[in-house]
Amino acid sequence: MTAADPGSFPPERLEAFWMPFTANRQFKAAPRLLARAEGMNYWTADGRRILDGVAGLWCVNAGHGRKEITAAVSRQIGEMDYAPPFQMGHPLAFELANEVVRIAPAGLDHVFFTNSGSESVDTALKIALAYHRVRGEGTRTRLIGRERGYHGVGFGGISVGGMVNNRKFFGSMLPGVDHLPHTHSLAHNAWSRGLPAWGAHLADELERLVALHDASNIAAVIVEPIAGSTGVLMPPQGYLQKLREICTKHGILLVFDEVITGFGRCGSPFASQEFGVVPDMITCAKGLTNGSVPMGAVLVQKGIYEAFMSGPSQAIEFFHGYTYSAHPVACAAGLAALGVYEREGLLTRAREMAPYWEQAVHSLKGLPGVIDLRNYGLIAGIELEPIAGKPTARAYDVFLRCFERGVLVRTTGDIIALSPPLIIERSHVDEIFGTLADVLAGH
Repeated sequence: MTAADPGSFPPERLEAFWMPFTANRQFKAAPRLLARAEGMNYWTADGRRILDGVAGLWCVNAGHGRKEITAAVSRQIGEMDYAPPFQMGHPLAFELANEVVRIAPAGLDHVFFTNSGSESVDTALKIALAYHRVRGEGTRTRLIGRERGYHGVGFGGISVGGMVNNRKFFGSMLPGVDHLPHTHSLAHNAWSRGLPAWGAHLADELERLVALHDASNIAAVIVEPIAGSTGVLMPPQGYLQKLREICTKHGILLVFDEVITGFGRCGSPFASQEFGVVPDMITCAKGLTNGSVPMGAVLVQKGIYEAFMSGPSQAIEFFHGYTYSAHPVACAAGLAALGVYEREGLLTRAREMAPYWEQAVHSLKGLPGVIDLRNYGLIAGIELEPIAGKPTARAYDVFLRCFERGVLVRTTGDIIALSPPLIIERSHVDEIFGTLADVLAGH
């Protein structure tokens, strides 16, 4: 089998690959193999077109097969395939850092490169702990996440994360971690369009944790502005602002995990700009390279960076990093991707498409099994009533039937999550929701 001629994979050739976050037995009994991609579409190994309703995995924001990125990656790998990031540098790393800073919220003016969202989260947590230590507040070691939060799969990320299946198999994880309550309430916020009105008071739970532990022991709070992988949970109006105020009041660092919401997903380059709240750090990945080469980053406030810049000038200030931090090929992909976003106005296009997208999302109200719909920018969550005794089965069946009809959606529990490439047109929106409506109606 080759990329150019995928053919069909014999069953015995499927066994060696232990697939991530996948029902391996079900998949290998009826494989769904994607062979190529362009624009808004994938094509299967047998030639069927599949409309991509999830931007690959929340990451292909400029659509598939962008020739600008292909050319940049090819040129770079021919010129210099690798450069060590420890005590050495290369020009593209600094160029990309400056381009990211240029579109980032004001004040977030330093970038630490990683290889994924999971690494970005663990890096941000380590920065938070080390920051307080270098400032002489080493007792600040407690970390606070949120129920139903997803912060990747490193031990730091699953510790502050709050998705049960991502945690329950892996022991005690990091000590000294608390969780805020999640903000999802069908009783108060079902069928919301944009940010729900109820729930800002849930941020006050942070004051309770401060009273319990004392601020002098708390290092950081990490939340997703919009919780994506748990099923698209929107922040209530005023909620993020209250978190910011409480963190500032008590000297606690606020970290926004924007691995999903970064690079235009909500209608601004970052969700923090969309919602008018500036955190102390932002974690990102996915859209940074349009999903073409693995790469992540942590954006850091200037004051945090400068706190480390003390001691002898030849001394390493922060003992952390990765072999592939600021990999030259990834940097080339990132610069090309940001160039595409800029030239085509994709960092704000979700705002333009949002009204049509919202109407399409809420057109599903009243269909069998649909118990909630929610949206912001070019994100949607379609919550389905679980089948008694068979959690996740209803949504998984919708996923399979949509794929059979040529549309790729994503499931998390009994929720359908949508996040299409930002190049989406109205005809694509119609196709996605027309297919979903037919499947949900049982046609």
